[in-house]
Amino acid sequence: MARMMFAASEKDANMLYATRMMVPDPFLWIEVNSKSYIFLSKLEIDRAKREAKADVILSYEEASGIKEEKLTVPLLIKTVCKKLRVSRLQVPSNFPLGLAEALRKQGLNVIASKTEFFPERSIKTPAEIEAVRSALRVAEKGMQRAMEVLKESKITAEGLLRWQEKILDSKILREEIEIRIMREGATATGTIVACGIEACDPHEVGKGKLRANQAIVIDIFPRDRTTGYYGDLSRTVVKGEPSKELSRLYATVKEGKQWVLSILREGLKGKNIEKELRDTFTRKGYPTEMRGGRWVGFFHGLGHGVGLEIHEPPRFRKATFKKNQVLTVEPGLYYPEIGGVRLEDMVVIKENGVENLTQIEEVLEIA
Repeated sequence: MARMMFAASEKDANMLYATRMMVPDPFLWIEVNSKSYIFLSKLEIDRAKREAKADVILSYEEASGIKEEKLTVPLLIKTVCKKLRVSRLQVPSNFPLGLAEALRKQGLNVIASKTEFFPERSIKTPAEIEAVRSALRVAEKGMQRAMEVLKESKITAEGLLRWQEKILDSKILREEIEIRIMREGATATGTIVACGIEACDPHEVGKGKLRANQAIVIDIFPRDRTTGYYGDLSRTVVKGEPSKELSRLYATVKEGKQWVLSILREGLKGKNIEKELRDTFTRKGYPTEMRGGRWVGFFHGLGHGVGLEIHEPPRFRKATFKKNQVLTVEPGLYYPEIGGVRLEDMVVIKENGVENLTQIEEVLEIA
């Protein structure tokens, strides 16, 4: 059975993984007996011959013998499959349903993969680890910019933050982070800058004014514009003086992350580590439970794989860890009456431990 994708590699991680070329529009990839073929429009064919990874690279017209302007996607695929003498096609689970149905009407047997299309993506090569490390360095530069702005800001009599004659809010700080990241050759979208009660919702990007003496969760996950690989980094800071309760919450999360990093290694099961950490938090007075209609405590996963997608296999709690997997370790505790705290590093799984890719320091208080 042949394997097939039709997708834009700029947006589809599997297509980028297979071809190693960023293309904004969908194109065709087929693998038959371990030989890979890619078929593109004449707009992309010359660049593909220089940059793409494939055994055979052809334009749509070369592959089909039909003028490109007269081709439809189903006709292209049907013609190519006839020439390659294939009729059964395994496709990724996210393959377009409408296209699959059109191909079935053409007599092709299209079968969606029930597992990861490239399971080997979860084990990173040395080159991939370096690509992730490079993207993480960019995330750290974005975080450094956030720290610079917060250090430069002044606390007003109302407990707000003033920076460059403006009241500092999540939007302004997020823009400063993302501009720095853009200048470093990456793109950041959805950067989280959440203060106070907003920080207690882990995926709230933050919309309000930043306030003194309250927790600010900053979560940055840029994508390198050249390689397509992501970095991921979270820190929690306070401009001013945190309460004793918030300082203790922060120390508990920090100790929890350090414990995970100290025991994590090849062969361990993520669900056992995550459960033990959650139980430890409970013993220290930080249970995970529903209160007043919302979750409090440590109610998200401990980490996830990172690579050509910001969230990709393995999920921490579902994994039995393998050497050279790249994951985040990001414990968090969230209580509206105290604040939210999340600390996140990226690691490479090794036989007897981990390599922590993250270099930036952890600092709670910013004067």
